[in-house]
Order: sequence, then C-alpha cells, then structure tokens
Amino acid sequence: MLTTLKRIVQEMNQISALDTALFQLASRVKQTLNVDSCSIYLADYDTQEFILKATDGLHPDAVEQVRIGFSEGLIGLVGQREEPLNIVNAHSHPRFKHYPEVKEEKYNAFLGTPIINQRRVLGVITLQQAEMRRFSEDEEAFLVTLAAQLALEITNADIRGALTLSNANDHTVRQKNVRGIAGSPGLAIGKGVSPDKSINLKNWVLKRTASPLEQIQLYRKGVEVTRGHVDALSNGLDDAIPDDVKSIFQLYHHLLDANSLGREVEEKIREGWDAASSLKMVIESYAARFRAMDDPYMQERAIDIVDLSDRILANILYEANGQKVTEKVITKASILVAEEVSAPMLAEFPRDKLKGIISIRGSNNSHAAILARAMGVPAVMGCQNVTPALLEDKEILLDGYSGEVIVSPERNIKTEFIQLIGEESAIAEKIDAEADKPCESVDGCRMSLYINAGLSAEVELNAEQIGAGVGLYRTEIPFMLRERFPSEQEQVELYRQVLEAAPTLPITMRTLDVGGDKPLPYFPINEENPFLGWRGIRLTLDHPEIFLVQVRAMLRASVGLSNLQIMLPMISTVAEVQEAKRLINQAFYEISDEIAESGQTLNKPKLGIMLEVPSVLYQLPQLAKHVDFFSVGSNDLTQYLLAVDRNNTRVAGLYNSYHPAVLGALYDVVQKANQSQVPVTICGEIAGEPAGALLLMGMGYRRLSMNGFNLRKINWLIRKVTLAECKQLLSLALTSVSQEEVFVHLNQYLESKGLGGLIRAGA
Repeated sequence: MLTTLKRIVQEMNQISALDTALFQLASRVKQTLNVDSCSIYLADYDTQEFILKATDGLHPDAVEQVRIGFSEGLIGLVGQREEPLNIVNAHSHPRFKHYPEVKEEKYNAFLGTPIINQRRVLGVITLQQAEMRRFSEDEEAFLVTLAAQLALEITNADIRGALTLSNANDHTVRQKNVRGIAGSPGLAIGKGVSPDKSINLKNWVLKRTASPLEQIQLYRKGVEVTRGHVDALSNGLDDAIPDDVKSIFQLYHHLLDANSLGREVEEKIREGWDAASSLKMVIESYAARFRAMDDPYMQERAIDIVDLSDRILANILYEANGQKVTEKVITKASILVAEEVSAPMLAEFPRDKLKGIISIRGSNNSHAAILARAMGVPAVMGCQNVTPALLEDKEILLDGYSGEVIVSPERNIKTEFIQLIGEESAIAEKIDAEADKPCESVDGCRMSLYINAGLSAEVELNAEQIGAGVGLYRTEIPFMLRERFPSEQEQVELYRQVLEAAPTLPITMRTLDVGGDKPLPYFPINEENPFLGWRGIRLTLDHPEIFLVQVRAMLRASVGLSNLQIMLPMISTVAEVQEAKRLINQAFYEISDEIAESGQTLNKPKLGIMLEVPSVLYQLPQLAKHVDFFSVGSNDLTQYLLAVDRNNTRVAGLYNSYHPAVLGALYDVVQKANQSQVPVTICGEIAGEPAGALLLMGMGYRRLSMNGFNLRKINWLIRKVTLAECKQLLSLALTSVSQEEVFVHLNQYLESKGLGGLIRAGA
C-alpha cells in the first residue's frame, strides 16, 4: 500500500496544473481502492463553501458548479469535525444533503477525510460505494495518509497562484500572502522586478572548439571585464556602508583569480571545449559541491559562484559575437525579486528605485541580507513555493519585520499598508527630533540603551550618535566573511578599531559564537541537531587555540584603553565559566609580560556571560560569584524554552518572546540578578521592540541592547511613559494565559497613550 501511495503522489507531482493533477489523483485512488467514486472538494474561505474540484464517479458537469456550505451536508460535517467520517448508508445520515447535479443517488457507503495544513482545513477527499458497507481500517488509513500529503501540494499550488477558486469567467486577480524569513527590517511597496537572466550557464548547451588558444583568450577577456564590473559595483556602494560589509566582494575577486577557477576552466578548454562550455562544467561541479554541504552558509556560496559565472558568460558572449544582456529600464518604485539575490545584483540596481528585496532562496545570513541591512533596504528571504516570474510586474507589499509578502493586494489592504508606511515615516521624524534627549521615563526612571553590533561598531555608533555603548559585539561575523580563521594581528586591528570608535563607552565583545545557525565556511560541523550541539563556548573551549588567539587579540587591542568587556556565549555550567576564566587570565598575563617594558597599560576587562541556555536560570547565584555581569540572549532562550526552531517555517509561528512562560523566565532572571547585585543587560530582539522594552522596564531591567535602527525609537518611547504604568502592564502580561492575550493588553495600553503607530508601523 505504501508503494502504491508513493507512486500516486509522484504521478501527481509530475503534473504542473493542479486541477489536472486532482483529476488524475481521483482516478488513481478510485482504481487502486476499487471503489465506485473518488471526489475532491476544496475550501473557499471567501464564500465559506467547499467546491467540487475533481471527481471520478460523480457527474463531470458538477465540477466547479457544486458548492457546499461549510456547515452543510456530510462534506461540511467532515470539515467541521476535522476527522474522517465513515458511514455505511449516507442517505440515512441526518446531515446528508442531496445535490441533484452530482448524480450520487446510487451511492450509499461514504468515507470522507479532511485535507488539513497548519490547522487549516483546505478541503475534503471522499470515497463512495453503491454497496452498503463500512470502509475498512486500511482504506481509511490510506485516505488519511493521502490527504496529509495532498495538503502540502494544495498549499504550494495556492501560493504559486496555480489554483483559483473563482469561477471560470471571473478573471480578477486574487491577493496572495507569502511567508519568508525577515532579512532586513522595514516596510516597502513596489512592483516586482526580476533581473534579466536569459544568459546563464544553466541553459548553455555544451560546444566543442577547434581553436583552444583563441577560446582561452576569450575567457581571460571575459574575466577581465567582469573584474572591472565587480570593482565598479563595490566602489559605487554608499560611503555609509561599512568596509567589512563591502568586503563581501572579496570573495568575487578570489574566484576571479587565475589560480582559483581560471586554471580549471582553461584546462577544460585545452581538452577541446569552448570557453563558455568549459566555464559551465567547472562551475556546475563546484556549485553542486557547495549545495550538497549541510551548513547554510556554505550552501549560499553556490549563489555567489553561479552569479559571478553568469556574468563572466555574458561578457564572453559579448566579446565573441556582440551578444549583450538587455538591461531593464527601471522607472518606478520596485521590489527586486530573484531566485537568489546576490550582492552584485543588489549593488547594481538603481538605488533611488529600490524599495525592497525578495530572495526566493537564502537566509538572513546571506550576503544579500547583510548588504540589505547595511543599505537600510527592507528584505524578505527564503520565500518558498513562488518563482520570480510569478512576482514580475505584480504589485507587492513587503514587511521586512515579519517576513510577510502580500502580492496583488486588495485595495483596503494596500490603503492600510500605505498608512503604515506614512506612520512609520511620521514617527521617524518625531523620533529624530528628540534623539539627543536623555532616556528617562516621565517619572524619572533612567534607562541605558546599548547597541548590538557586528558589522562595524564605528559606523553604527556614529550613525546613531547616542547610546551607552556596545552591549553586544558579535565577533563571529568577521569570521564568517572570511575563508579562513583570521590571524591574531587581523583580529587586533579589527577590535582596536571597534574599541577606539567609542573609547569612553563600554564595548562588550562576545567570544566566537559559531555552530547552530552560524557555521563557518572553512570549519564545517555536521550535526543532526546543531542548535543542541557543538556551538558557542563548547566549541571554543574544545579548541583553546582558537579561544586564546581571540582573547589575546581582544586584550592587545585594548592596551591603553579601559572600555573592553568580554562575554561568553552559550554557557550552561559553572565549570565552563571557570575554564574560560583560566584561559582569559593566562592570556592577560601573557600580554602583560609582552608590554611590560613599553610602559603601556593593560586593564583587566570585566567578564560576563550570556544567559540563553535554560539550565543557567537555576544557577544564577552560583554563577554570580564568578562574573561581573549577566546578559540575557532572549532569542536563543525563547527558542530553547519553547522548543521551537524559528527558522523552521512549519513551527516558526510558535516562536514568540511574549509567551507568558518566556516573560516569567525573564522576570525571574532580573530578580535573581538584583539579589546577587550583578548588573544584567538583555540583548535579544525583544529589547528593541516597543512593547518588549516597556515590559522589560517594568520587570526591572535598566540596560537594554538592540540593533542601532531601534535605539532612537526606544529612547523616544521611554520618555513618553511612566515606570508605574510599565509595572501595571507587566502584571497583566504575567497573568495572561497566552501571547495573544499579552498583545491585547500591550496594544490597548499603547493606543491609550496615542502610541499605537509604533506597533502598527511594523515595530
């Protein structure tokens, strides 16, 4: 039976049009189970009806014509109960409703199973038989299993726009909502525009050549021209973009080097293939290897390789026969849409027309996402089940905060979205006008706001011109942007630049936190569950040579300064802190000895730990004896408390920092930290959200660390509220039974203060 089921699903997958596939499915099921009829009804939530979409056994003219209300008949009953319904004689059932057009008078036995995805009933699949009988357990199990797999196909088809539940003569475009991963914050509206990819290696047909030397020269010329284009794109980026973000283009220069891909390509040419074919064979081999790797960062390097090679191909063809890619003229506000958005693709798009980015594949760690954040362009990554062609020239609303994309929006939705963008702009003006005011509530509660940095603390601090310092400097980002571990001296130069950016403010540098969702391309870690595996402090303590080099670099960079603080990630035991302290002390005394004769001073940095593993919540008094401060990593703590991988689209909706259990844990942390007289900062996303900042203030947190673009907003908000109000709001939140109830209280409070726009504008 399992083999048969797989074969039916495979046959269905090979048919591009869903309606045709459903008819094929109905026929195959009828034949396989030897029943008289198999039919499929799909739900139309606009009209609250199930529509007959395919059948083998009922009258074919009834397809698309028979509509059954959600509360009507046996079909409606299956949908309401959300479970199979197995009836010996359907005509005698009290919910049976006769529909003359389906011609089902001769059928008695009935088996119906709901088609459900993500708790939403998408339709019903039925079996009918003239004989009065109860369908067997095997038949029922088969249909339930089939319905579960069918649900995914229907969901995907609906997203792709392949399925329309409107009448055949209704040509209206229906709104589609697509979910992805938030890549860069902000709201945007524009027409979808895809780059011209008509010239690409994927479609190139292999060709032989009788002139290998000529083809080698052609290849080298193509590379030379491409190198010039990449240089121009890199140099043309906004001066406000950090240099280490621009260093993304260094990978392209490495690939263009003759000793990298060039040698292999030229070897293929000498074997008798033309330049384009040789490039195709080498690149496809490399790209396949990268895509086959387990870690996402390495997989995304295939994007860079393919994009660069398509550019080389275009230049080869232009040099050979004048064939040139036709560049689209962008004249209106646009959303850049591509299967895989690359950094050069983003850099060459007209900046004044670029309102947002959608990458069908990719994550928030991709080069495109990093560059988008640096440019201040909203972006959504990893939008599955759509193609650029389906979004081309469509009107798109993009929410870079939530990862939601609305295609061909209804008029009222578009009007509301435009209002949100207006509110966001209006609030931004008010916030900027008060940016230099102290972060203090109406009743005198003083808050310290810090910045989460990693790309370039110097640029981020200068851009905001406020803040109490850097609460979290992610040292792993420079590691991830290189193809090897950076040397001690390279790290010294980077960290010194960061520390000197704000010499009078504390700079908290987190030691290397890789593994899980942050793999290094040159240090692959293959694990079934990387989030519970070898990551953070576990990895660096197992490799003290990596840990010591980094700590030495931090200490050397801090010579003559007193603003360095070191923070350890993913701590789960007191023993880990003790071992890390031993290594830090070793490095401190080594550097002290090295500079002893120079007359320079080396101040011992404060040491803190990240509270993100639930086990440490029960060890805070013991840990307090070994550290100078705590920092709550609420993102990972939420993920571990709720057992939710927020990058998994199937369960990402369950990830919520406002879950009452998470709020309770955060409240316990600050209470215990205060009892131990250890300062505590919180540096997860909740700290940079208006509603979250109010709850944290009510809990007793006085140090919040967040992304730079949220800092002014939170400063402005805190100056509009009182501590007493925040404590009252917290009391309501802690006694709520769900995050939805928490949000009701938060929204009501913000609306009562005239601050509802902070929530509605995507904050």
